[in-house]
Amino acid sequence: MQRAEDLPMHHPASMTARPDRTVPFSLPRAVFAAFAANFVGIGLSRFAYAPLLPAIIDAHWFKPSAAAYLGAANLAGYLLGAVSGRSLAARISARGSLRGLMLVASLCFFASSVPVSFAWFFLWRFLSGLAGGGLMVLAATSVLPHVPAARRGLLGGVIFMGVGTGIAASGSLLPLLLQFGLSASWIGLGLLSLLLTLLAWGGWSPDSPGHAPRAAKRAPPEPEARPAGLLPLYVDYGLNAAGWVPHMIFLVDFIAHGLKRGEAAGAAYWVLFGIGATVGPILAGAVGDRMGFRTALRLAFAIETTAILLPVLTVAAAALIVSALVVGAFVTGTAPLVLGRIHELLPGHAQRRHVAWSRATIAFALFQAVAAYALSFVFARSGGDYRLLFGIGAVAMMAALLIDLAQPQRPAAASPPCR
Repeated sequence: MQRAEDLPMHHPASMTARPDRTVPFSLPRAVFAAFAANFVGIGLSRFAYAPLLPAIIDAHWFKPSAAAYLGAANLAGYLLGAVSGRSLAARISARGSLRGLMLVASLCFFASSVPVSFAWFFLWRFLSGLAGGGLMVLAATSVLPHVPAARRGLLGGVIFMGVGTGIAASGSLLPLLLQFGLSASWIGLGLLSLLLTLLAWGGWSPDSPGHAPRAAKRAPPEPEARPAGLLPLYVDYGLNAAGWVPHMIFLVDFIAHGLKRGEAAGAAYWVLFGIGATVGPILAGAVGDRMGFRTALRLAFAIETTAILLPVLTVAAAALIVSALVVGAFVTGTAPLVLGRIHELLPGHAQRRHVAWSRATIAFALFQAVAAYALSFVFARSGGDYRLLFGIGAVAMMAALLIDLAQPQRPAAASPPCR
């Protein structure tokens, strides 16, 4: 029996069992909804904190070490959201979960506009991360089953572009919003998130993955397939997440305070980071299609190691520009490469690919949360040594490359990439 997730959008079976239909399903609207979810849940909820960090410190809301821990709170929430997203969707439907999570992400911005206490701010940063993790797990998978196979790579890249567009938007808007004060900046981000939530509201497909766990129980089991390459891939993806933490949390503050170039300069580099994150998914997917995803991942690890290490070697503007662009590109571009590698390792096993992607996302969130707290601790104990953080990030990325190089070549890796 063909599974619903493998049916093209026009297949009759994909048009049945759609409760709570309020508007006809539209693929462009659904793609925009998933794009908006990544924009709000990741691009703004996670990454807008970096360009706000210097202003938070300058306004004496929190000390530098405390502000760094608050950034890590978002990543801890992301881990919980990634773990619990599918369970939440199974209980209340993915459509309801996606709408609710986008509303929570918007609410967190408004709540963060008042620095009541460290605990208050920690709670809302944690909840914003939880919403982002759930949106990352659910948004794309609610749309891609309706996309014809020949267009999944392109439209999947568009969906993940929401992250980079959100990063670029935060870097562009915040210098303007900060002229009206820090609280006004948080409120402005909340209004933007709420607007995107409302625009995406009717775009979600009623054929949601929230019912997938129940459907999976009735589906015939797939042949057992447990390639040994999956576990190293999870570790590699997690080490990537750890390697990006210095840029994701500390880059803007490093430019603004560490190099004493000011908040405007820090925000400008964050825009470059966002530009890289916007084009990264499409470029990475194209390279993976051309040379195979295992080779593309190894090339990515090598390039990322160099880019993360650049601020340690030199603080010249050209080097910092390259570092921001390249790391930003791979923060979003690695996801399609890992997905492609999972398809190479599990050809013909659609359900196991979903499970593998879920586990890879959890590994990503776990390593990132641990790295965020560890590097915040190192930052506080080292007296604010930014270069030490970038050096640790480069070591994590190099470890990912060495682990992958240690894996023997297997026939499965030679399979053509599956879209």
